[in-house]
Amino acid sequence: MAVVAWIGLGNMGGPMSANMVAAGHEVRGFDLNPDAVATAVTAGVTAALSIADAVAGADVVFTMLPRGEHARAVYFGNEGVLAHADTTTLLVDSSTIDIDTAQALHDAAAAAGFRFVDAPVSGGMSGATAGTLTFMIGGEADAVTTATAYIQPMAANIIPTGGATTGQAAKICNNLMLFINLAATAEGAVLAERLGLDKRVFWNIASVSSGDSWALRTWYPVKDVVETAAANRDFAPTFTTALASKDIGLAIAAARATNTPLEIGEHVAGLFQRLIDEGEGGKDCSMIVKLVDGTLQSHA
Repeated sequence: MAVVAWIGLGNMGGPMSANMVAAGHEVRGFDLNPDAVATAVTAGVTAALSIADAVAGADVVFTMLPRGEHARAVYFGNEGVLAHADTTTLLVDSSTIDIDTAQALHDAAAAAGFRFVDAPVSGGMSGATAGTLTFMIGGEADAVTTATAYIQPMAANIIPTGGATTGQAAKICNNLMLFINLAATAEGAVLAERLGLDKRVFWNIASVSSGDSWALRTWYPVKDVVETAAANRDFAPTFTTALASKDIGLAIAAARATNTPLEIGEHVAGLFQRLIDEGEGGKDCSMIVKLVDGTLQSHA
């Protein structure tokens, strides 16, 4: 079994590291949030006192961080991963971050003699807990092959995407489509009810027809239709509006850099921003339905 350093023990990194422990690996975890560390320890993760402490003698380092600036802070500088890990250690970043930062991490790792892959995930908190995430892995072929072996306890699907940053590119494009599908699902759900359709009857139709999507089957934003939907729990987050806004913003930034018009994506980004402006950034992103049914109106 391997020695695994895990940096970032939040809503995703916590359960992912727990699955690595369950697979028999020795996992040393570090996070600036002591509550996140304490939760990870209850799952068998050993608390590290610093990044240097976590990565010492590790076979592989996983990072799961909120934004590009956090990834840069963790990898770069005198206290960072590149300064303290051994170059035989494989580096795997599973954060969802901007393409420029992903490229900067690849470049710096290569210059320092490390193997590095960008390996973001899809599947949310439920997939992280169940070990059924989809990993999209970009990097040199040998590093991708090695990373795949470590990733298996956390994943239902592991898909090599090509060279550096292609994992991030796949994640950004996938999430763009997810959030557009979510907005469409919210509009269809509200309109169907207002036209007199029973909510479950309509869902039964859409889920086997051309309106089907992962968002409809998993996040349907109407209470008491889909068991996994946050709508059943007053929109307690499975994926927060703030994170959805961040992710769709990454797609918009990439689109602008490549002169790609994202008219629908821009509109959905505006809907998430309206929720944030109303103080609902910590609620589940499927709360977007409240902008359709009129029960939450933005004053922006």
